[in-house]
Amino acid sequence: MTARSIIITGGFGALGQVVARAFTAAGDKVARIDFAPAPTQALEGALDLGGVDLTDVDACTRAITAVRDAHDGIDVLVNIAGGFTWETVQDGSVESWQRMFSMNVMTAITITKAALPAITASPSGRIVNIGAGAAIQAATGMGAYAASKAGVHRLTESLAAELGGGGTTVNAILPSIIDTPTNRADMPDADTSQWVQPQAIADVVLFLASDAARSITGALIPVTRGTPD
Repeated sequence: MTARSIIITGGFGALGQVVARAFTAAGDKVARIDFAPAPTQALEGALDLGGVDLTDVDACTRAITAVRDAHDGIDVLVNIAGGFTWETVQDGSVESWQRMFSMNVMTAITITKAALPAITASPSGRIVNIGAGAAIQAATGMGAYAASKAGVHRLTESLAAELGGGGTTVNAILPSIIDTPTNRADMPDADTSQWVQPQAIADVVLFLASDAARSITGALIPVTRGTPD
């Protein structure tokens, strides 16, 4: 099987690193794009583009051009970049809502729009977004985050319908709490037994990017089971 060209936004983060390693292990050519200047962990063979503002059209265009030229096209885009905040409406700020929309929705749409010509030119183009189970019904303090992730869900559905006549699929994964160092630090007393392992999410991403998932598009797929790696 010919190696595919994969882009992972937020590729320097805890989940992004796991997903990137999974694609690399499968023999694909991986590009990691992140706002951070450099990854904390190297990945052999990966094309790393740090310091990229994914809400900036020109920055995204430059990044897409660099990946397309280095890897002879783009087949798969995985949008992991994003952010989280917990605050109530009464005690929080309007600026947090703007920040969540920027970090979660605008990062996804800006890089996706820049990558669309290359992805739709691929015979098996795939876009996989990271939504959130918390956006299905928002709890206290989750309003800004849930609203922004709901925007990711609607982007997924709308773009899937828009591209329905071609070979490109667009889907989203809706995880519950992901077992990452940051989440453990933020919730030191939590029961982590049912937190989702990053590798479990990577497995679903790789499935959605595969030929086996060619007939699945516009799906919002919950990934909520806490299981060991």
